[in-house]
Amino acid sequence: MIRRALVRGLALALLVAHVYAGECQRSVPDATGRSVCVPERIERIVIACYGGAVQEIAVFKGGDRIVAQPGVDRFPQFARMYPGLKALPDVGSFSNVSLESLLAIRPDLVFASVTAEATNERIRSLGIPVFTLGTGRQDIDSILAEFEHVGAVLGEEATARDLVAHWHDRLAMIRHRIAGVDTPKRVLYIGGSGGTENRSGWGDAFITAAGGVNVARDLAVRGAVSAEQIHVWNPEVIVTSTNQGTRTSAASIRAEPAYRQVKAVAGGEVHTAPIGGFWWDRPSPEAILGILWLSKILHPERMADVDLAQETRLFFARFYGYALPADEYRRFFQQAAR
Repeated sequence: MIRRALVRGLALALLVAHVYAGECQRSVPDATGRSVCVPERIERIVIACYGGAVQEIAVFKGGDRIVAQPGVDRFPQFARMYPGLKALPDVGSFSNVSLESLLAIRPDLVFASVTAEATNERIRSLGIPVFTLGTGRQDIDSILAEFEHVGAVLGEEATARDLVAHWHDRLAMIRHRIAGVDTPKRVLYIGGSGGTENRSGWGDAFITAAGGVNVARDLAVRGAVSAEQIHVWNPEVIVTSTNQGTRTSAASIRAEPAYRQVKAVAGGEVHTAPIGGFWWDRPSPEAILGILWLSKILHPERMADVDLAQETRLFFARFYGYALPADEYRRFFQQAAR
């Protein structure tokens, strides 16, 4: 047993000695503020987290350089656009990463989550550069900064500028159209696990950018809330998500007798966020489409001539390089309704 352990340790040491062949070309800040020394060549990328990471790397033309990632099965549209990713190995995600499997793949760079810093540090100790992503902990400013940084890492600065400009243009258009609204609608966002988000969560940024008011923004902590609290807030719009395994669906809220007097339920304003290449209610390059979707719900008259299908096709062509058929677009809403 001791001999096997020694042999295994030697093999790992040899892999470590060879895994990081690239030289530092430049430094780019990641989600922690750490300045990451980026290798001159990045040809083998490992993604060690969910949270829109693989979609973000794909937008910045890194899809064909990914050699391992946790899986895209929950996003049929994304898997359809990048079928090669389905067959890639999985070395684990967040705090559950197999260092031995990671070393065997010999990546030039690992994209990991800001929430798994202890594991990230172990990866760095092997001589492998780690670039952390916000994975759900962003606001508008920080996600736009992340786009610029990831674009710089992958040598796609022009794509990053284009994506950031696209976001700024659509956000400014929403602000211009809803200017002068005296009483913005009050919105409750319920995440996949049944919890909501205060001002520190993406749900707040999502609602605010769309021109609404997050009823939960002053909660001390984010998480599950009671039916009594929802009655006190009495939101005019409720948005539910499908971003985790267990969820509070729009259908269950509509059917629950305890919610019948809530304005959103009584007024037929309970909605499930669509799912495109990623969940539209969670932070990713595609999240601007979710913000546009919600702005049309909150301000139907002022946003009436904004064609969401056209905006989506434009985004997919411009940033995924994919011509989105009409039937695939319709599935974004059908999948969310299930």
